[in-house]
Amino acid sequence: MDPATVCCPNLACPARGQTGEGNMRLHSRKDQRFLCTECHKTCSATQGTALYRLRTAAETVSLVVTLLAHGCPPHAIVAALGFDERTVTHWRARGGVHGQAVQEHLVEPPRDLGQGQADEIRVKTQGGMVWMALAMMISTRLGRAGEGSEHRDMPLMRRLLERVRRCAAYRPLLCCTDGLRAYVRAIRETLRDPERPGAHGRPRLRPWRHVGIAQVVKRSTQGRVVDVERRLVDGTPARVETLRRRSQGDGVSNTAAIERLNATCRERLASLTRRGRARARRTLTLQHGMYLLGTVDNVCTPPASLRRTAPRAGMRWVQRTPAMAAGSTDHGWSVRALLSSHVPPPRWTPPTQRGRPSHALTCLIERWCGDHG
Repeated sequence: MDPATVCCPNLACPARGQTGEGNMRLHSRKDQRFLCTECHKTCSATQGTALYRLRTAAETVSLVVTLLAHGCPPHAIVAALGFDERTVTHWRARGGVHGQAVQEHLVEPPRDLGQGQADEIRVKTQGGMVWMALAMMISTRLGRAGEGSEHRDMPLMRRLLERVRRCAAYRPLLCCTDGLRAYVRAIRETLRDPERPGAHGRPRLRPWRHVGIAQVVKRSTQGRVVDVERRLVDGTPARVETLRRRSQGDGVSNTAAIERLNATCRERLASLTRRGRARARRTLTLQHGMYLLGTVDNVCTPPASLRRTAPRAGMRWVQRTPAMAAGSTDHGWSVRALLSSHVPPPRWTPPTQRGRPSHALTCLIERWCGDHG
């Protein structure tokens, strides 16, 4: 138990979300609790993780979540380990919620994407149909965003592109999608910044510069692809080719990486299996499974395409996860480390008030808001 690695989770504390500031002390090693010297509140060592207030051992929960993240149906876990089905479903939901928090904290900070691909998956549910839209960074195989909806329409694409926009730095970007028209409009309307010339009123939205859009349209006959058409919607051919070679290497514009991610989702999510009996009842269940699988794939699973030749003798390859290739972490995680990771709450912001702030509030601002406001 290292107090320097945890932060205060109290939302009313000025020191919330900050580690290594000296405000956390060890309160009880037996009960695994810490004490914040700023707000004088205690917190559990597992608060802010997926294991908070669970009575089952962490090894058992990690084993069940690992099986769920690799395609084992819940009823098989119930039959093999003897847990109640509602318990397994609850652990999967916890893993999905925590995976989304880790994804937003660790993976979604803006960076130069280079090239991104997006695609959708058609999922059958009990009594309906759901579409899952996914987007990924090609150079690192890092899954960047995911959204679900009952309709394959413009609002779904806009929500997906909004998440991609939060992940993308203002750099040249190539977007490769299928032939769905909603992608082109969503990309053009989302990748824009307000221009403030100083006049009153609503500012104009200026599109990002050097954004290329390429579409790959496949035509099939009797279940077989007979023709592939590649369209350049936005951008010059030279710049699009430069961005593609920089992130993908040799070849042509394609959506192979995102389609491989779709195949992984269908393999590892029991509710996505075609002609299966483990269909989901709610869209929220698919969202939990999507984020659980995506986070495990980003920080725990090293793909063969990212391995590098070992720099030392005696080692043939160096395995890298997508998060390692993107620089988000320097080592591969286990599923237990993922479930035990602390996601800090947003930092404290001083309250807005009229007049001059008090001396005590000024001291708190100088102490805890020196680097962000």
